Amino acid sequence: MAKVLHSAPKIAQIDGIADRLATALGDMLIHAKEEHGEIVLSVVRENVEDALRLLRDEHEYQQLMEIAGADYPNREERFDVVYMLLSVTRNHRIMVKCRAAENTPVPTVTTLWPNAGWLEREVFDMYGVLFDGNTDLRRILTDYGFEGHPFRKDFPLTGYQELRYSEEEKRVVYEPVELAQDLRQFDFMSPWEGAKYVLPGDEKAEGEGK
Repeated sequence: MAKVLHSAPKIAQIDGIADRLATALGDMLIHAKEEHGEIVLSVVRENVEDALRLLRDEHEYQQLMEIAGADYPNREERFDVVYMLLSVTRNHRIMVKCRAAENTPVPTVTTLWPNAGWLEREVFDMYGVLFDGNTDLRRILTDYGFEGHPFRKDFPLTGYQELRYSEEEKRVVYEPVELAQDLRQFDFMSPWEGAKYVLPGDEKAEGEGK
């Protein structure tokens, strides 16, 4: 019989870890919860660097695996910045979140992990979140002339500019997006499910069978 080498922590174990970390973070913590088997800690934005330093140095979450963003346009502070930390000694992961608005910078954590530089640049590029103290905060996935932030919920699907190679100018050029045709509306209703209008050709069926 094969042996199970690793198993997911039980809920009681997760709660115990969450309680211990919440106590350690003190006033820096807004709330802690367990979600989909993961511990999620929401911290005060201004204290995010101190909170992550404490988790790294005193609770063995040594590795910063990822920094991600999320956009909630209806909120006053519309962005979530999410840090995924891994403890290689405990074989355990946690997520740390803070909120930000378009004009409220988040403290950089490049002072804790050098790889945070590129991760913060990605969140800046995709969402427009500013990171105070990042000395190289510039786009990383889109081009230098790109306008807007593609992962925002209000970013148009077509974008604002298109990039193409111009044979006339023999170089890459940027141009405002121009749709080839006006947007059309489709109701996607099948005529076999009771469309309330007559489709072209259906009028012929009225005389059949007579």
